[in-house]
Amino acid sequence: MWADLSPIGRNPDTHGYRRSAWTGADADCRTWFQEQAETRGLTYETDRNGNQWAWLGDPTAGDAVVTGSHLDSVPDGGAFDGPLGVVSSFAALDELRARGAKFTKPLAITNFGDEEGARFGLACVGSRLTAGKLTREAAYELRDADGVSLPEAMEAAGYDPSTIGADPERLARIGAFVELHVEQGRALDLSGDPVGIASAIWPHGRWRFDFRGEANHAGTTRLVDRRDPMLSYAETVLAARREAELAGAVATFGKIAVEPNGVNAIPSLVRGWLDSRAADQDTLDTVVTAIEKAAHDYADRHGIDLAVVRESFTPVVEFQHALRDELGAILREHTGQGRDIPVLGTGAGHDAGILSESVPTAMLFVRNPTGVSHSPAEYAAEDDCLAGVRALADVLEGLACR
Repeated sequence: MWADLSPIGRNPDTHGYRRSAWTGADADCRTWFQEQAETRGLTYETDRNGNQWAWLGDPTAGDAVVTGSHLDSVPDGGAFDGPLGVVSSFAALDELRARGAKFTKPLAITNFGDEEGARFGLACVGSRLTAGKLTREAAYELRDADGVSLPEAMEAAGYDPSTIGADPERLARIGAFVELHVEQGRALDLSGDPVGIASAIWPHGRWRFDFRGEANHAGTTRLVDRRDPMLSYAETVLAARREAELAGAVATFGKIAVEPNGVNAIPSLVRGWLDSRAADQDTLDTVVTAIEKAAHDYADRHGIDLAVVRESFTPVVEFQHALRDELGAILREHTGQGRDIPVLGTGAGHDAGILSESVPTAMLFVRNPTGVSHSPAEYAAEDDCLAGVRALADVLEGLACR
């Protein structure tokens, strides 16, 4: 499975993956998912929001155990973020069938669409729509860098956008959702464990900073006569790093758009996107407020107009303790060592976090020896990936086969 999926959307120059939502690479990934489902005799369907489902048992019976993740990527992303969870889900089902497991509940494997938000700027679109956390009207306003709207992109890919929206009937089918994911950090590497359980997802959000100045000639305009928004933006980037470091949080300006974007032109507009995350809401508020204040101070000093818009926000997600503890008990029993499985928080958002208010959710992490993610250098060793498959199979057996 890994070999079949590996070439899809891979850039030959960077060796990273470009699998943005509703593109050709995304379509190829979706075809792969459908083929995996049909090869195993599973009931395949696509829901009203373009999410893919593969069912073992009656999809309408209720109390289903669901697993899976996503197949899209950030620009030049790694091979494991998302796909490891989907591949491991199919592999875990194969393992359970090899064990002769008898299912007492329906089991489903899912691929949620547009988790990374690489194309339309909002993460977890597929799961947000399903959970009612993104309205149909707001989704219709989403546009990519070329001005293509989400419904236009879906229609071009062969999907009907008129049906998108909250899907409580589907959520009512789910008794538990367990997402396996490569760890985006080094906690497991430092503890020496191949697999861990998620405790919580840090609160996080995205803010757009629009610095507006005055375009002018780079060679003839005196420095004292310039209204250069790039200066205010650059100082704000440094302020973000400083404030995050002081608070023990993270803050990153990872995307920028410049107008007119000429080598010999002073910009008229610098638009930068801030991503900030922290272990708790108060810390996150403190960091973002400090960054905004610094940005306004710098803008005022240089005669720049500044507007700050919060484009998305996800509050802290505490995974259901009962389900989390049940996963720990199942894995302790199967290891036979009585050793507790590490429980760790994460600063990365996931579909499991979006669904957590609607259904009981939990996550398993697989060790990432470098901690690198959203990069072609993202990595997990084969032995650890197989340990993740076995752990997921143990969990699914404990939840769906009792």
